Amino acid sequence: MTSRRDGLDEAQRSATGDMPTTDLRAALHETADLVADYLEDIEGYAVLPPVKPGELRARLDGPPPEEPEPLEDIMRDVAAEVVPNVTHWQSPNNMAYFGSNASGIGILGELVSSALNSNAFIWRVSPIGAELEGITVDWLRQGLGLPDDFDGVFNDTASISTLSGLACARQRATGDASQAGLGDAPRLRFYTSSQAHSSVERAAMILGIGREGVRTVELDEDLAIRPEALRAAVTEDRAAGWTPAGIVATIGTTSTTAVDPVAAIAVVAEAEGLWLHVDAAYAGPAALIPEMRAYFAGWERADSIVVNPHKWMFTPFDCSLLLTRRMDTLRDALSLVPEYLRAYDGKDTGRDYSEYVPQLGRKARGIKMWMQLRYFGLSGLRARLQEHIDLAHELAGWIEDDPDAEVLFGVPFGTVCFRLRPRRYADREGEPVVAKALDALNEAVMNRVNDSGELFLSHTRIDGTFVLRLVVGNLRMERRHVKRAWQLLQETARDLDTGAA
Repeated sequence: MTSRRDGLDEAQRSATGDMPTTDLRAALHETADLVADYLEDIEGYAVLPPVKPGELRARLDGPPPEEPEPLEDIMRDVAAEVVPNVTHWQSPNNMAYFGSNASGIGILGELVSSALNSNAFIWRVSPIGAELEGITVDWLRQGLGLPDDFDGVFNDTASISTLSGLACARQRATGDASQAGLGDAPRLRFYTSSQAHSSVERAAMILGIGREGVRTVELDEDLAIRPEALRAAVTEDRAAGWTPAGIVATIGTTSTTAVDPVAAIAVVAEAEGLWLHVDAAYAGPAALIPEMRAYFAGWERADSIVVNPHKWMFTPFDCSLLLTRRMDTLRDALSLVPEYLRAYDGKDTGRDYSEYVPQLGRKARGIKMWMQLRYFGLSGLRARLQEHIDLAHELAGWIEDDPDAEVLFGVPFGTVCFRLRPRRYADREGEPVVAKALDALNEAVMNRVNDSGELFLSHTRIDGTFVLRLVVGNLRMERRHVKRAWQLLQETARDLDTGAA
């Protein structure tokens, strides 16, 4: 990337200044080619790199570089060592967990944002960052069909958005925990599902509530919260000296994408004076589709909601949207304004987003979101989401048509939970030896296909049963990828099924 004899640019040789813009321009062009080539050739990579823990460090570690190294050497190692050895989230054959894939326009937005390096903590240090955050938050609010009393902020992940929502619950329940701490306050209690994301318990740990302050509520046959059990738990806790503070309902639980009955839960929250936080980090983008909004009934009554554009809206990691009808409570729970951040002229300079988030320094995520929303339009996002939902339903049909497999739960969104069950075991799953054999078979199949590099799946356990999960949510995924994944699973199951049980 440089014509200099020793491979170093002028700044490296003189030990002053930054990379010359002429060299940067050339490097950006070459890096753009690397990125485009990577995405074009993505299916040629093993989804999981065939390396063991410590192997890469042993190959790349050594003393820190005392002297500058030529950029071409660095980029050669990026191409040879970095690119092949990531887990390829961008691959259409990555069907594990929940998708986190970056669109082309999102990559461009991330590049622009990185180049500007706008630290959007207060308005005057990033006017465009603050203004675009406000615009894109409202665009998403409208697209999701939520009323205009919702406002919000971008965080890095749903864990921070949920932490923020539960900080509001703590603030409301204690009066002013952000100032006085918990002190002699009564013990607080949060209510949620056993299927809720681990960020709920983690938030309780961080907020001083403790994991014992999180009570899981009885579920129905669809693994959704029973509202009557929730009401009974609140009543029981009040009688025992707890102070109920908040409820976390989930639309699209982490394991099975179950949907809690938010409308009925909101009735309990309102009657008991509890903060209602809705975790729609994964499934929330589906609300862009008007026909899908029945799953979201009642979420407009929540106090706070989290939706992650970096999960199923094709936005580069990280970008989590926290929406709330109580921006004043959010600010009371999280605001701290030292003198050095106050407006030097005493004038109102617009919204300072650092007053609404746990951290001070923060990326100007509105820039990439603004570019992405303009590129796709809401209609383009809806079309891509609908395609994924349709593919997931088609996959569920293939599984149901196979006498050696079964779908275990409903498929409201783009995730299918299933297991391989050879037909000779039908009606025998209750036998301990059979249950053990089926768990072992499904785990072995998952490990075999993951080790092959052709496909990456994840799993969960529900009531002790090993469950396979296949997520249709990658921007580059086509029907052929899902069809091949199912064929590979069938082939592997036939190969591994010995009939021992």
